[in-house]
Amino acid sequence: MEYVADSLRFFFLGGQACDYFRYLRPAKNLKTYFVMKKMIVALCALLVSLGAFAQNDKADNIVGIYRHNNGKDDCKIQIVKLDDGTYQGAVCWMDHLYDDKGKVRTDVKNPDKSLRSVPLDKVVIFSGLQYDAGKKQWSGTKIYDPGRGIRVKMTAKFEKPGTLIVRGTVLGIGESVTWVKQD
Repeated sequence: MEYVADSLRFFFLGGQACDYFRYLRPAKNLKTYFVMKKMIVALCALLVSLGAFAQNDKADNIVGIYRHNNGKDDCKIQIVKLDDGTYQGAVCWMDHLYDDKGKVRTDVKNPDKSLRSVPLDKVVIFSGLQYDAGKKQWSGTKIYDPGRGIRVKMTAKFEKPGTLIVRGTVLGIGESVTWVKQD
C-alpha cells in the first residue's frame, strides 16, 4: 500500500498522468494494482467529460475564433454575440484566399446573386444561432456552406473543451465537422 500512496501523491502533486502508471507498483498483490489503475482511468475520463459539459453550460462559451480544416481549405471562423442575444459566425481568414491568377476568391456559388462578389474571408455563414439550455447546445438557424452554395439546418455543441462539433442536416441526413477554438 505504500507504493500506491506514494504514486497518488506523485500524481496529484504535478506529475503527468502517464507517469502515474510507470511509478505505480503492486503493493502486496496484483489485484490492488489493477483496481487502482481502473479507478484512476475512470476518474480521468469523468473529469474530461465534465469539462465538455461545462463548456456547454454557458451560452457565451461559443464566442471566439475557431479553426476548421476540411482537407481542401483551412479557414478560421469568428463567432460573435449580437445585440439580440443570438450568435453570428463569419469566415475571418482563409489559407488559399487567392486563386491562380492572384485574385481574391469570392463566394461564386452563393444562391443570392448580390452576394457572389463577397470575398471568401468575409462570408457570413450563419446568423441567429440560439442557445438551448435544455439540450445544452446551439441551434435554431441554418449554416451556409460556401463550397457547395447551400444552407442546411445547424446544431453545435462542445465535444470536449475547445472542440466544437458543428452538424448540418437536411431531411435528417447530415454531416458533422470539428472546429477547434483558437483563443
